[in-house]
Amino acid sequence: QVQLVESGGGLVQPGGSLRLSCAAPRSIFSISTMSWYRQAPGKQRELVASITSGGRTNYVDSVKGRFTISRDNAKNTVYLQMNSLKPEDTAVYYCWILTSRDNYWGQGTQVTVSS
Repeated sequence: QVQLVESGGGLVQPGGSLRLSCAAPRSIFSISTMSWYRQAPGKQRELVASITSGGRTNYVDSVKGRFTISRDNAKNTVYLQMNSLKPEDTAVYYCWILTSRDNYWGQGTQVTVSS
C-alpha cells in the first residue's frame, strides 16, 4: 500500500500561479520517475511533465516556459510550479510514480483558472 499525498490545487485568476506538491514514501522516491498528469472534463488524461531520478525533465508543449517540475529527494516530494496559468489549464492534476517494479497514482488535486 503506497499512498501519494497531493496538495496545492485551488482557484486562481488567469496569469496567476500555483505550486502542486506530491509526497511519496522514501523507499521508492529516489529510484523513481515522477510525473504530473492532468484530466479536464470530457478529455483524456494527458502527461504534463516528468522528471527522472537523474533530473531529466520533459514537458508537454502547451506548458513549456510556464510550468517547472522539480524534485526534492530529502523531502521525498515532487513539485509542479505553474505560472502564467490559463483557463485551458483547468483540470484535475495527478501525481504518478514509476519504479522498476510498480507504478502509483495520487488522488488528484483540482486546479481551476477563472476570472
